[in-house]
Amino acid sequence: MSLLVHITNLPIDTEKVINLVKTDSSGAVNVFIGTVRNSTKNKEVVGLEFESYESMAVKEIDKIITEAKNRWPINEMAIYHRTGMLDIGDVPVVIAVSTPHRQQGFEACQFAIDTLKETVPIWKKEIFADGEEWVSAHP
Repeated sequence: MSLLVHITNLPIDTEKVINLVKTDSSGAVNVFIGTVRNSTKNKEVVGLEFESYESMAVKEIDKIITEAKNRWPINEMAIYHRTGMLDIGDVPVVIAVSTPHRQQGFEACQFAIDTLKETVPIWKKEIFADGEEWVSAHP
C-alpha cells in the first residue's frame, strides 16, 4: 500500500500527512481536514461511524490521485481516511497536496474531496442523541 493513500481505524496524524507531500519545488501545500461536527439537518450528532471496502477504497483513491495529477501540476498528493467510531471534533479525512502555486492546490484539493465522496466505497452512519442513520456520502 502506498504511503500516500491510507485507510485506518486509528486517529490520523495530520502533520504526518502534510509532511508526506512537502517538496522543495512546491510553492504551496493545500490541506483539507474533515472534522466531525455536532449537528446536521437540525439534529444533534453525537458521533459518526465509517465503514469501508478497504481494498476497493484504496484503488479508487489511487484513481483520484492519478486523475488530479493529470489535471494539475501536482508534486505530491496524500489522502488518508479513518474508519470506525468517531467523536465530535475527530478527523475522518485528510487530503494534502503540494503544487508549484496555490490556486492549483486549492482546485486539486476540492476535486479530491468531491470525487472521494462520490466514488470511494466508504459509508457513514450518523449517530444522533435519539437514533442513528446510514447516509449517502454523495453530495
